[in-house]
Parts: sequence; C-alpha cells; structure tokens
Amino acid sequence: MNGNKYGAVWNLDTIFPGESTSTILKKHLKTMEKMIDDLETKVGKLSTPTKMKDSAEIARILETLSDIQVNLSEANSFIVCLLAQNPKDQQGLIIKGKLSVQSVRVDKTIHKLKAVLANTKTDLWERLLETEDVKEYSFILTEWRKDITEQLSNDVEDLLSNVMIDGYHAWGQLYNTLISRITLNVPLNGETSILSVGQAINLRSHPQKDVRKESHLALEAIWKEKEDLFAHILNHIVGFRLQMHKARGITNGIVPILKENRIQEETLDAMWSVVSKYKNPFVEYLNQKAKLLGDEKMQSYQFWAPITDTKQSMTYKEAVHFILEHFKQFGPELEGFARTAFENGWIEAEDRPKKGAVAFCAGFPRSGQSRVFMTYGGRITSVLTLAHELGHAFHNHAMKSVAPMNKKYPLVIAETASTFSELIILDAAIKKAETPSEKLFLVDEKLKRSVMNFMNIHSRFLFEKSLYKERKEGFVSSAKLNEIMQEAIHEGYKGSFDSVSIRSWAWTPHYYLTKTPYYNFPYTFGYLFSLTLYARAKEKGTEFEKDYINLLRDSGRMSMEELVQKHIKEDITLPTFWERGMRLAVKDTEKFKRLVAFEHV
Repeated sequence: MNGNKYGAVWNLDTIFPGESTSTILKKHLKTMEKMIDDLETKVGKLSTPTKMKDSAEIARILETLSDIQVNLSEANSFIVCLLAQNPKDQQGLIIKGKLSVQSVRVDKTIHKLKAVLANTKTDLWERLLETEDVKEYSFILTEWRKDITEQLSNDVEDLLSNVMIDGYHAWGQLYNTLISRITLNVPLNGETSILSVGQAINLRSHPQKDVRKESHLALEAIWKEKEDLFAHILNHIVGFRLQMHKARGITNGIVPILKENRIQEETLDAMWSVVSKYKNPFVEYLNQKAKLLGDEKMQSYQFWAPITDTKQSMTYKEAVHFILEHFKQFGPELEGFARTAFENGWIEAEDRPKKGAVAFCAGFPRSGQSRVFMTYGGRITSVLTLAHELGHAFHNHAMKSVAPMNKKYPLVIAETASTFSELIILDAAIKKAETPSEKLFLVDEKLKRSVMNFMNIHSRFLFEKSLYKERKEGFVSSAKLNEIMQEAIHEGYKGSFDSVSIRSWAWTPHYYLTKTPYYNFPYTFGYLFSLTLYARAKEKGTEFEKDYINLLRDSGRMSMEELVQKHIKEDITLPTFWERGMRLAVKDTEKFKRLVAFEHV
C-alpha cells in the first residue's frame, strides 16, 4: 500500500479521465444524444396498449429509458463534482447546460409516454403490470398513471420544460455560483484570513469564542449586504413554482412534495405533532447550555460551541480509522464499503479555499461508485459530516442490484441512511470518552443534532409555508423575509434564542433547490426514523445489517408507509411510532443534566 492510502483529495479520473475536457465524457454525451433520439422515436411510434403482447414493446422502451437515466446521472454527478471542487470551471458550466437540455428532453418524452400509457383500459393495465416483461416496473408505472392527472397538454408541458432551463433552474444555478464566489475577511490569530463560506461556517464550532463570534459577524454582514439580491432569486424560484401549481390545479403546495416523498399527509402531521409535544426538554438543554457559556439565553454564534475546554480533535487519517472501526461493529458490509471508498479516492475532504460550501454525496450508478464532497475541519463535526455523507453512499451501494428505474428513492429515506451512520459514530465516540468532561462534550454534540432536527428544521418548514403564502400575494421583500424568518425561528425554538440569524433564509441552500421544495422535513423524518432503526440495531447486533440493507434496497419501489410496514411492522401515520425514537433523544437531555451536575460538584 502507498503512503497516501487515505488521501483527502478524490479521484475523478476513474469516472471520466480529463475532468471537463475529457474526450471520453464528450463521447458519452454524444452517445446519450443518440439514445435520447432513439427513445423519442420509439415513444413517438407507440400506441396505447390494446393487447397483452404490447407489454414487450413497453419493456423495450423502459429498458432504453433506464439506460439513459443511468448514463445521464453518471454525467450529471461528474459535473456536480467538478463544479464543487472548482466553481469557476467554465467548461463544466457549459456541459452542465447541455445536460440540462438533455434532461428536459427526457422529461418531455416521459410525459408523452405517460400520456400514451394512461389511456390503457383499467382491466388490461392491471393485467399488463403482472406480465414478466413489465412487473419489475409496476410500482413506477402505477405512479406514472396517477401523475398524468396533474400534467398539462403535451404542447404546454414542452413549453414549460424549455422555460425551466433558462427561466427557473438558472436561478438556482446563479445562487450556487454567487455563494461559491463569496469570500470573507475573518480575524484569526491576530491576522485577517480570507475564507470561503464553507470555511467560515466550519468555524461555528471553533473552541475560541472570539473566533466563533467574528466568523458569525462576518457571515451576517455578507448576508445583509446581499439580502436584496438573494431575495430576488428566492422570489423568482417560489413564484415560478406557484404558477406551475396554479396551472395544474394544485391548491396545497405541499401535496406534490409529499407525493414525491411517498408519504401521506397524516404521516407528516403525526411526526410534527410529536416534535412539538417534546420540545420542552430541548429548550431546557439550550437554556442550561447558554448559562454554562456565560449567557442568559442562547446566542446564534454559541449554539455549535463546544461545551467544555476539550482539546479533542481528529486528523483526517484518524477520522478514517475511527469510522472504519465502528462501522465494522455495526456490520461487515458497511465497514467494507467505507474502506473501499477511502482507499479508492472517493472522498474530497481537503481544507482549501475556492471550494464549494456544501457537503454532499454524488452517486455514479453506471460505475457503481459514489463521491463524497466536504471540507474537513479536524473537529467532531467534520467526522460526523464525513460519516453522514458515507451513509448516503452506502444507500447507493445497497441498491446496486436494483433495476435503474427503481433506484429513485424519496428524500425522507435518503436522510435515514446518512443519519443512521452519524449515530453509529457519535455513540461510539461517547462510549469511548475517558472522562466525564469528554463525555459531556460529545453528548452536547448529539443534542445539537436533535435541536437541529426538532427545532431548526421545524423553523425552516414553518418559514417555507409562510413564504409560499406571502408570495401568492406578490413580491416578498428582504425585510419581510427577515420578519417571516424571525417568527419561524421563534416558534421552532420556542423562544429559546436571544439573537437569531434572521437572514438564514439567504444562506440556507435548501430554499434555492429548484428541483426540491420543502427540503427540510425529510431531515427530521430521517432523524427520528433512524433513532428507531438504531435502537433495533443495538438489540440485534450485526444481524441487523441484513435487514437494514434490505430496507434500503426496497426504498425506491414502495411508499414509506408500505416500506415500514414490510420491514418493521409499524404504522408511521400514528404518533406512537415517532414517540419511540423521540424518547431516545429526550434521554440525551437527561444525560446532559447529569453530566453537567457531575462537572459542577
């Protein structure tokens, strides 16, 4: 083995050598162009099924579509990675534009395919779904048949698809570009350092209060300076969505995202009801922590502060070994997968300027690989981020044998796999802690995640609901956005913060994802669901890994209610299901109190 066995810079050449100038990538794009041409021709000639033997032609079209989706995803993930490591890669931006055009062509063709298949008589349709040719795709085909009722005519859908490239998705791309080019001057160790947004955000958990505060103030100043610009971008994104909802007769804007996540509204309501019911223990934790830090109430720049004077830190190499050690105790497949990722250059973690600000995992279904992107900061938060993104990658790994069209799982289950991996590492660190002080530090880190999911994410959800209501009446100014954000944070945190970041709507990238509105509640869903799964894993030991993998493998071909009923035998529309996970989280607040009392005896 070479000395760079666990390097912190990824290798993208095993996907497409040569980065954005790759000749193999160019050939890949041309091949996809021909495949899409072929798909459009096949769908254009397809008639509404009238007999059982039509299943063979449907299967051939679906296989072509599957091949296109795999190859398109491969190229899209590659470009996302290139632009994350170098947001100024102009050739990468050009290719991204071309891929957007190809994606729109595929979406338009799928719409036409849905329209043709939707006219099939019900009795024949049900029998077709049982044939050997298409039964593998029965779930997605059933979803398609329901979707078509919300679609507009082919001509209108074609027009909207073209508008979305430059008039909708472009706003999200502009936001990402602007964020990636922001630099901040932050005083560090007596000198002024020029940092990216990602580097400055990493400082929120710095052990020195003045560093946390200066970084926070620098970020707040930037958001204030640019709030009108970001307000315009956000208004255009939300405004476009509302017009789409109006055209399709959608009166409740959250319904489409519930459908996309394959959950019922009763499930979401049950989850939020439990979150609201159990907030008091977390308010008490925040109040107690604020006092330990010398404040009457929690300050925004203090939330991520380490609770003790611990010098605990981990180099990247130490983090790798720690993750491998404890993934192995959960199960051999998770450990083996993570080792493959580390040893084969799947991780981009180097701390350097001019990188993208947001950590992510990109899946490469054609290659059977993933890539993890982050900026490793040397503290426990970075270790947890690394474990989190590896959880996403492991989900991709679990679905390697699944048919391409059945690989698309909802966001709620995506965050389950990542959060589950975080829990493994954080609990391992708590157990390994040698002193009460170290244990207190880590329990605090765990509680931060509970607060983020039960309070911060709830505030984001409340903000987005209010934003859509306000946007229906017209343009929402930056001042009004600040007001809405302040109200949402006050309710989400039950007034436990003294100073709040009222411009967090500007730096929260989830609001600017043009493909995914309400990208907030999936985190809370995944967190609570993970707690339940984690409790079962602790009971069953490494035997649970097989059940876990099967659950992840099924996640793209059934609703969440069906998935949980099949693998856990529980009804997630009932608050009692969510309370089981919540009670585990509440126990951490009790542990925090005991440790604080011990430290101050």
